Amino acid sequence: MIPIAYNVHSLAARRSTTIAAALGIALVVFVFAAVLMLANGVEQTMRATGSPLNAIILRKGSQAEMQSGIEENAVGVLRASPEAAPAGSGTMSTAEVVVIITASAAGTKGGVSNAVVRGVMPESFMLRQQLQIIEGRNFTPGSDEVIVGRGIASRLADVGVGRELALKRNRPVKIVGVFSADNSSFESEIWGDLNSIRAIFNRQGAVSSVTLRLKNASLFEDLRRRIASDPRLGLEVKREPTYYDEQSQGLSVFIKTLGLVIAIFFSVGAMIGAMITMYAQVAQRSREIGTLRALGFRRSRVLLSFLLEAILLSLIGGALGIVGALGMSFVHFSTVNFQSFSELVFRFTPSPGILIGSLLFASIMGLLGGLFPAVRASRVSPVAAMRD
Repeated sequence: MIPIAYNVHSLAARRSTTIAAALGIALVVFVFAAVLMLANGVEQTMRATGSPLNAIILRKGSQAEMQSGIEENAVGVLRASPEAAPAGSGTMSTAEVVVIITASAAGTKGGVSNAVVRGVMPESFMLRQQLQIIEGRNFTPGSDEVIVGRGIASRLADVGVGRELALKRNRPVKIVGVFSADNSSFESEIWGDLNSIRAIFNRQGAVSSVTLRLKNASLFEDLRRRIASDPRLGLEVKREPTYYDEQSQGLSVFIKTLGLVIAIFFSVGAMIGAMITMYAQVAQRSREIGTLRALGFRRSRVLLSFLLEAILLSLIGGALGIVGALGMSFVHFSTVNFQSFSELVFRFTPSPGILIGSLLFASIMGLLGGLFPAVRASRVSPVAAMRD
């Protein structure tokens, strides 16, 4: 076997071509890894929103809360479900209404953005214990006050504690606080009192969803079967993590598909660049190859050596691309969620699988780009090479 040190020395001796090829591969890997981190960020943001102990009840057939409607007379029955965990004189449960508003976007002239407004009960904070007020205070029940998630607060114009926000024309509310929620999708929402929000949007007599904290996760099937067996209700139950995972699927698939198509197109150019680099290496090193063959190294050994060199080159580029992509993990990104048509703020989120997959992708590019030059190197005649 030809020593690996020979390949390392060869790459170092030809710095300009090595750097050019490595940077081309680095760009492709950067795009590839960033796209996967972006899609993973959407999924992690939505998964962080749901709790495995929570069950969400919606109107049957509804794809999202804003499409759902539950009559007021059914809310009390649902909140009194025997599967719900007790809390004081009632249960750990809440009824909520969800609507979408259009507001002025920050940093743009005349730009607008969609935002989720959630009308909640005091019990909502018991079920979402990850929510913390980080600026100002919580809203007063029954008042026209709201709190905003820190994610959407940075995306809307003139949103801050003490300012007014027009949820509907001629119906301003006062912003009294900003909250965090462990980077979940709640940080892309505006929260206010349930009855006040329903009055503003003329939604009296109905809610969008009812959420229960189960006594234990095993009671979910009992709750699901009991509600499904009553056709008068026309409702369905989902585990909260399942519901929010479904909310992320459309956007996640779109990001992955679009990004991977772009990465594949870029990868063709990077492989051609690596191939040209390796062909140049073979042409410049015909004497070296002839010497190796004269020393008794078989064609297969030469082939493997040049393939290894191409893979080393691609791994260098892949490592550079991954470092660049990891820098994106400090960036917050926002886009419209296809399920809710509202703005969702999330981060580029890396994972070990993404990093390993990106290096594997770089290795495949190096393997494909270096295959034909390696075959050519293995076919070099030692006698002809020594004559040149």
